[in-house]
Amino acid sequence: MNMVDLGMKSYTRKIIKITKDDSNVEHAVINIFNSNRKAFGAIRIKNYLIRAFNRKQPMEELVSDLTYVKAAGTWHYICLFIDLFNREIIGYSAGKSKDANIVSKAISRINHKLEQIKLFHTDRGKEFNNHLIDEVLETFIIKRSLSTEGCPYDNAVAEATMKAMKTEFLNKCNLKT
Repeated sequence: MNMVDLGMKSYTRKIIKITKDDSNVEHAVINIFNSNRKAFGAIRIKNYLIRAFNRKQPMEELVSDLTYVKAAGTWHYICLFIDLFNREIIGYSAGKSKDANIVSKAISRINHKLEQIKLFHTDRGKEFNNHLIDEVLETFIIKRSLSTEGCPYDNAVAEATMKAMKTEFLNKCNLKT
C-alpha cells in the first residue's frame, strides 16, 4: 500500500524526508499537485482578464511585467506597461532594484488619462501587489487582475513583449549605462 492509497497528499521534499527516516516506506518519489494549496497570507485577487487579450478601445485594459537585463556589468530591471488595444508600450521605467518604485515610475510616465483604464493585469510579483500600487489603483478606480499563480500564459502579452524586446533589441547591443 502506498501513500496515495492511504489518502495522503504530499510533495517531493516531504516524501524524500520520510523515506530517509524510515526504510519501510516506499522509495518512490510521488508528485501530487494540489491546486488548493496557498501560501500563508496569499492574496486572493482574481484573474479578471482570463486571457481575453483583444480590446476594442484604447487604454481599456493594461498589462505589465518586469524583466532583467545586464548593463554595465550589473543586473537592472525594466518595467513596461502595455495597452491591450494595440500592444503599444505606454509606460516604462528602469532601475537597479525590483520594487514598487520602478512600477510607480512606469505608471507616472503614462501619457494618457489614468481614469480611462478599467483593468490593470499583472503577475503576482510583490512589486505589483503592495500599498503604493494599491493607492494608485484606488485613486483612479482601476480594477486589479492577477494571473493565476505559476501560470505565465495569463500574462502572455507582457511576457511576449519582454521576450521580443530582449531578443530583438537588448541582446544585440552592449549596454554600457
